[in-house]
Amino acid sequence: MEALKTIWDFFQNEVLGMNWLNRLIETILNACGLDTTGKIGASIQFFIYDTIKIMVLLGVLILIISYIQSYFPPERAKKILGRFHGIWANIIAALLGTVTPFCSCSSIPLFIGFTSAGLPLGVTFSFLISSPMVDLGSLVLLMSIFGWKVAVLYVIFGLVIAVAGGTLIEKLHLDNQVEEYIRNGHSIDVPQEELHFKDRMKFAWEQVVETAKKVAPYVLIGVGIGAFIHNWIPEEFIVKALGENNPFGVILATIVGIPMYADIFGTIPIAEALLAKGALLGVVLSFMMGVTTLSLPSMIMLRKAVKPKLLGIFIGICAAGIIIVGYLFNAIQYLIV
Repeated sequence: MEALKTIWDFFQNEVLGMNWLNRLIETILNACGLDTTGKIGASIQFFIYDTIKIMVLLGVLILIISYIQSYFPPERAKKILGRFHGIWANIIAALLGTVTPFCSCSSIPLFIGFTSAGLPLGVTFSFLISSPMVDLGSLVLLMSIFGWKVAVLYVIFGLVIAVAGGTLIEKLHLDNQVEEYIRNGHSIDVPQEELHFKDRMKFAWEQVVETAKKVAPYVLIGVGIGAFIHNWIPEEFIVKALGENNPFGVILATIVGIPMYADIFGTIPIAEALLAKGALLGVVLSFMMGVTTLSLPSMIMLRKAVKPKLLGIFIGICAAGIIIVGYLFNAIQYLIV
């Protein structure tokens, strides 16, 4: 068991966490005469290290995930979802969301397509919640920073929110709250040509380039904010605002995250810095979930597809689920960190 633990620690710290890169950057900066123990030097080191680490992991993960996704084009996904009924359909939709686009704005067109195809509304909402909140990329990136226990629980709780939220929306019978042009739309069943390995790799690489261009600005902004929090904001301030002495920290973090627009790759460095400064685990994870699931731009897009009543219920269900999960993570933090 000790040998397995040693191997896992090496994998998590040196492969996923890329601590060797951090040490290398520190050595190079020191050799250039920059003091990495000072605020400026430490900020530069944090920025360079986190940017390279996230973009490298992002590229590898998107390549793998996009290759898998090439087996699930929209028409095939619709057929798969159409075979299941009841809560199993919600579970499959939530799981399917883990291998689809990385932000809510990219997921909404698929949600519209699934709804137009006649899939149950609750099923399509399970997909819409899961897709930006939980994906294979988030599992690996969270593992590289917070450890496997936090990463696995984050994904499980995210899937629970997606399944429960979709099931509740289905029970409320809100189909008349979908805009008519979507309810009356028709899906054309286009035969999918069989792709070969080279075609799938080409598709995966195109997704890497396209996604990297799309998320790079948010990663840079997120890492910049993280570096600022990590080295310039006093620890006492973070602990007071988001630590255990503030019982409303989870609610505050969820609300603060909503107006922002980023994906999980841009929010992770902020969460990492907040946690290092003394913020509670549930607080930083609620912030991440709020940003990725309920960002203002994605809600504006979703309003074009659904009426205000359904949009409000969707926001309420997601926010309530995120807050509950946040407090739950706070309660079990001492067991998993």
